[in-house]
Amino acid sequence: MPEHRICMHIDMNAFFASVEQQANPELQGKPIAVVGGGGRTVITTSSYEARAFGVKTGMAKWEALRCCPQLIIVIGDNKKYTYTSSRIMEMMKEYTPLIEVFSIDEAWLDVTHSLSIFGTAERIAYLLKARIKESFGITCSIGIAPNKLLAKLASDMQKPDGLTVIKPEDVERILERMPIKELCGIGKNMERHLNMMSIYTCGELGRCDEARLTRKFGIIGSRLKQMGQGVDDSPVTPNEEDDEVKSVGHSMTLRQDVSKRGDILKYLLQLSEMVGRRARRYGVSGRTITLHVRFADFYSSFGKQNTLKSHINQSDEIYKAAIAILDTTELPQPVRQLGVKLSNLKYQAEQLSLFQEMQKKSDAIKAMDSVNDRFGEFKVTFGSLLSSEDKGSHVISPAWRPDGIRNVAVK
Repeated sequence: MPEHRICMHIDMNAFFASVEQQANPELQGKPIAVVGGGGRTVITTSSYEARAFGVKTGMAKWEALRCCPQLIIVIGDNKKYTYTSSRIMEMMKEYTPLIEVFSIDEAWLDVTHSLSIFGTAERIAYLLKARIKESFGITCSIGIAPNKLLAKLASDMQKPDGLTVIKPEDVERILERMPIKELCGIGKNMERHLNMMSIYTCGELGRCDEARLTRKFGIIGSRLKQMGQGVDDSPVTPNEEDDEVKSVGHSMTLRQDVSKRGDILKYLLQLSEMVGRRARRYGVSGRTITLHVRFADFYSSFGKQNTLKSHINQSDEIYKAAIAILDTTELPQPVRQLGVKLSNLKYQAEQLSLFQEMQKKSDAIKAMDSVNDRFGEFKVTFGSLLSSEDKGSHVISPAWRPDGIRNVAVK
């Protein structure tokens, strides 16, 4: 038995694009970018051939085509990605039951107790890489380290098709000059604030006075110092055992900018139904509704929330709460993107209503959910949505998990 934990982070390389290239041999070796079905969607992911020209996730299509005129645009197929991801996750379970799915193309594994069967973590990594390549024709990068933080860092160090091992005795040396932005959890905003404190590397962060970090960042100050030192005690938690749902939300970029109230309300109703159906599926209701609006110039946006007196999860109630927030705000520009989120959640057992009309409504909603769960989004929907061209999100969320939505907001 090893003296320390052995964690592994597996990251599929250019996952959506790789799946598309394997599904269509004519795309192999060519620069491609996967986008949603809407006319104004952004790049979800791009092949490494496209990345060589500077095509990046989040770019607008016109911007990506300017970088790479020969870029091939491919409309994403969620079913292919979820199927492939689920199969890969099942394959991982043959090596350890301790698997925490981080997103549709990433997962942590704790293989500490698997070494008595498979020998070394490196052997497990090579076996998985070979099986994934043989079964699906795609590659992955794997990081092996004493904890999740370092394993994630290691998997990013060699791409594509890499394998990087960080040993305990090498942690200090590796982190000394490592930019802080490479650590999972250090976003652009946090990086900017740390840079203002003359902290640019993990080594500098690890040596920083904890009291100084705490004064600046509050209770996360001590955690930041630990991250700079490569310390992470969080366990690899199988998704069926992790914490309860924190929030349920959905957002969409509209096919064209809208300014008419009626058009905006139609999209809000659609989003409210998506959020409500997911909340009911997972047996949660919430008190706090958040409305997010991004305007036509792309850069201007606002987010507002309202906490209700009681918990809700029915779509019409979520819709009414979203409208109430919208009516408190002036819209200086046409709307480009809308989002609705339900939070402040609690799990609840289903109860029969004492009132006949309310029970009829509950039964109707349950029947509509059942049909849509089986046959897809908006097969049965509100009459006011029948003329809407948008029928849900066209690209699966990067935060998707095959076993549920725990710990993430459903996008």
